[in-house]
Amino acid sequence: MAFSGPPNRRSAGRRRRWAAALGVTALAVTVAGVPASPAAAQATASVAVDFPTHCVPPPIAGIPPIDGTTTAEITVDNAAPKVGDTVTVTYTVTKPAASNPVDLALPADIMTPSGKVALGGAQSGSVTVTGPKKNPPVPGKGEFPPFSMTGTFTVTAPGSITLSPGDYNIHTSYIMELDTPCTVTNPPAPVSQTIIATDDGGPVNERTITLSAASGKPGERVTVTGAEFTANADVTVAGWNGSGPTADTITAKANASGSFTFRPKINDPATVGIVAFEGASWDPAKGAGPAAYTLVGDVPPLTQQITSSVKAGTLSMTQAGDSVPLTSVDFGQGGAATGDLNAVTVKDFRGGPAGWSLTGRVTDFTGPGGKIDAGKLSWTPSCTTKAGSPSTCAAGSAGVVGNTGATLASAPDGAFTGGEFTAGAKVSLDVPAFTAPGAYAAVLTLTLT
Repeated sequence: MAFSGPPNRRSAGRRRRWAAALGVTALAVTVAGVPASPAAAQATASVAVDFPTHCVPPPIAGIPPIDGTTTAEITVDNAAPKVGDTVTVTYTVTKPAASNPVDLALPADIMTPSGKVALGGAQSGSVTVTGPKKNPPVPGKGEFPPFSMTGTFTVTAPGSITLSPGDYNIHTSYIMELDTPCTVTNPPAPVSQTIIATDDGGPVNERTITLSAASGKPGERVTVTGAEFTANADVTVAGWNGSGPTADTITAKANASGSFTFRPKINDPATVGIVAFEGASWDPAKGAGPAAYTLVGDVPPLTQQITSSVKAGTLSMTQAGDSVPLTSVDFGQGGAATGDLNAVTVKDFRGGPAGWSLTGRVTDFTGPGGKIDAGKLSWTPSCTTKAGSPSTCAAGSAGVVGNTGATLASAPDGAFTGGEFTAGAKVSLDVPAFTAPGAYAAVLTLTLT
């Protein structure tokens, strides 16, 4: 039916919007598809694709499987490789179909993804991809965040090779080890990336590795079997953190047929896969992997040894004063002139097994009328031990001091000795009755050994 008169502006606007929408749709089909003619045979830019997914939450969650939609995109580091080249593939899930199946919030960096990328067209098979243990915190029952996984494959045939998202698994390591596997409901998923391989007749990297297990506890060994490596070459098997090797490495020689069986110990918490390569560093052209491997269980704690030292001290003593006044006696009567020895503090800070002994000896007392014999001075010792001291002191016996000496205090030998002690004594000088009047003095010498 034809219309006369000027066109309706609203109708024209609608037609332009429909035309724009159809144009975008046509472009999307062209980008995602395989070129229709040799002239158009070129790699295509990657596109995000949606595909139905069946996810099975861990049994502990007590919820049924989730049938949802995953949005993902596949990218490569080389969209125009040659046969024999190694291509690095990145599988990015921008919107997982599954979510946190429990009410408990998940902390950061406890999720480890792994998956497969399906190959089609000139080359079939799949590429194993793994991702690092890295994620933002996830609230209880909240959506899982986006994540990326990487892997490599060797181009074995020329032509157009398609890459589609495949099954993936989300492993969480928090309180317990849990997996949420998600499978493509109607495989294969839509093509996300197409690359064009050419044949230059060069060598093809056919190196492969297989693992005895896909997971293990920190510190456990996993058997890694390799094939098609260079005969008698040095081969390093290493953990893989999603973008490069980790600290878990072991190097040995392949046998004469290019095969090997190594058993590395995996400890690094960053390990999400295992690779093997010839040479000093990772080179996809001379290596194989990554093969997915997940650490499960508690990561062993790190330890730091803290050291210090206690410096041994000395055996020492100090006294409260150097003069001891005694009471006076009367001429013609004589008797006991008494007083208190100045307190002596002994510090045994040696920290060994030896004890100590504090002895004293006195000279004769001299004065204007002659002398008073040293044997006339006697004492009654005392000793106290400061709380917390390893040793306990003992007071010497009461009796004559004299010029031959006597023990004021001591502490015995032992397995571990030391401490702080205070020694003293009541002293008494027996003054003869008719000693000439005047002041008499003697010197008491204390020796600590």
